[in-house]
Amino acid sequence: MKYICSVCGYVYDEEAEGIPFSSLPDDWKCPMCGAPKSLFEEEESKEKEEEIPADVIPEDGEKLSPGILAAIFSNLARGAEKQYLPHSSDLYRDIAEYFTKAVPESSKNKLEDILSSSDDELSRLYPKLRSIASSNKDRGTLRVTVWGEKVTRMIKAITEGYLKEGEDFLKNNDVWVCSVCGFIYIGNNPPRICPVCKVPDWKFERITEEAV
Repeated sequence: MKYICSVCGYVYDEEAEGIPFSSLPDDWKCPMCGAPKSLFEEEESKEKEEEIPADVIPEDGEKLSPGILAAIFSNLARGAEKQYLPHSSDLYRDIAEYFTKAVPESSKNKLEDILSSSDDELSRLYPKLRSIASSNKDRGTLRVTVWGEKVTRMIKAITEGYLKEGEDFLKNNDVWVCSVCGFIYIGNNPPRICPVCKVPDWKFERITEEAV
């Protein structure tokens, strides 16, 4: 049986490794992107994923929160940057900053809110965006949506790890963020290549307490 990392696509082959995936310790992580064991999926189940039903497409007039809109435009800015469209990237980033400032102060920087928002984005927002992008054959938006979904999975996993372990979760490790897609990596050094958008390690920024 093979298991695939839902963040970076790394494949754990039980036959090649000689160890059943279920026998790996609970704290085992993806050797490529650092995603926890819980973010791996059986290859067969991944292949059998059903098409997104039409009823997940948002109805006319549906309102999205400022936080979700900020995330959407932030991802679009990174996608435009990746495609060497600086003017579009700057415009998307300005819009993202506008909606970020509109987020109620009480809901900023709370770990529980991050988990709730991540669950909503993974179960509702990204499937809708993926369906719309696919139906319109918009490859650019589809790419950004895929990036955003993978990054959100990682943010959720990191948040859950921090809530469980506290400061020990980051002990002797640094926090690195890809400046293109927003992927977060916990470790002494950034990955040689971003597991999500494939840019080189110099595109990662080390996050310090002063920057938070």
